[in-house]
Amino acid sequence: MTGELRGRAVTLRPAGAADVSALAAIRATPQVRRWWRGGDDLAAAVEADLADPDLTVYAVLHAGRVVGAIQWYAEDDPDYRHASLDVFLDPSVHGRGLGPDAIRTLVRHLVEAYRHHRFTIDPAAANTPAIRSYAKVGFRPVGVLRRYERGEDGRWHDGLLMDLLADELVE
Repeated sequence: MTGELRGRAVTLRPAGAADVSALAAIRATPQVRRWWRGGDDLAAAVEADLADPDLTVYAVLHAGRVVGAIQWYAEDDPDYRHASLDVFLDPSVHGRGLGPDAIRTLVRHLVEAYRHHRFTIDPAAANTPAIRSYAKVGFRPVGVLRRYERGEDGRWHDGLLMDLLADELVE
């Protein structure tokens, strides 16, 4: 994993054990937990993400404090190569443009360092604030993933597949 990545307002740095409690606390907020569940032990869920060899997780820092995480993994089949992203931020910093800044910063890095040309993200179809945030950087809806994810209510919920080509990134 690389070192720090600097955006306009955020810094992304490789997440580690020292970040587990802060990230678990953010995931425990109702606004984040609704979309990022993780069972009864959110610290274990964060640790599992950090231990996943196929996933790269960055802590999102703003004003010197951990305010969330952004992660990515790659589809390496050369005929389908792309990177998939996901992000969550502390509700106390929502609406400040930090999500789009983190996404832009990571996408630029993935283009420059790994030569990725296409990116996907798959928010819940009902997660309007996230969808708006992703659209600000150029992600476009591709289609609805019907009954994509089982919610805590036990029912299946739709997802929205969105993608972005590197040359469509909105600065």
